[in-house]
Amino acid sequence: MNVGKILESKGSEIIALEDTCSVLEVAKLLGERRIGAIPIMRGKKLCGIISERDVVRGLAIRGGEVLADGVATLMTKSVVTCGMDDSVQQIMQMMTERRIRHVPVLADGEVKGMISIGDVVKERIQETEQEAEALKAYISSA
Repeated sequence: MNVGKILESKGSEIIALEDTCSVLEVAKLLGERRIGAIPIMRGKKLCGIISERDVVRGLAIRGGEVLADGVATLMTKSVVTCGMDDSVQQIMQMMTERRIRHVPVLADGEVKGMISIGDVVKERIQETEQEAEALKAYISSA
C-alpha cells in the first residue's frame, strides 16, 4: 500500500492557511476542524507547517501574546514531505525517526493532501488483518 491509496480512501481535502495568517487563526482552525497540523502556503507553494505542538510550545514560552504573532514565528519552515508512491512502511519509519505526526503529500510540486500517523497506522492494521485472513484461508484449505 502506498500514500496515494491512503489519500484515495480517506480523501484529499487540503486544509491550509496562507503565510500571512496569525497564530490565533491557526489555533482557531485547528480547533474547529479537529486536526493536528496545517500546511502553510504562499500561493500554491508550501512554505511551512504548523502543528498543535508548535502552538502549545509558543504559548508556554510567550504566553497569550504569541496568538497575535504571524504564523512564521512558530511554523516549521523545512517541511518533511512525501510522495504518492511512498509506501506505508517508508512513511511509518520516517515519522518514527523524525518524531512527526503529519506529512504533506506532494505531486508535481503541489500539495495534494496530508497524511497523519493515524492514517498510516489504520492502513497498516488493515494490511495486517488481510494478511492474517489470507493465512487462515490458506491453512484451512490445505
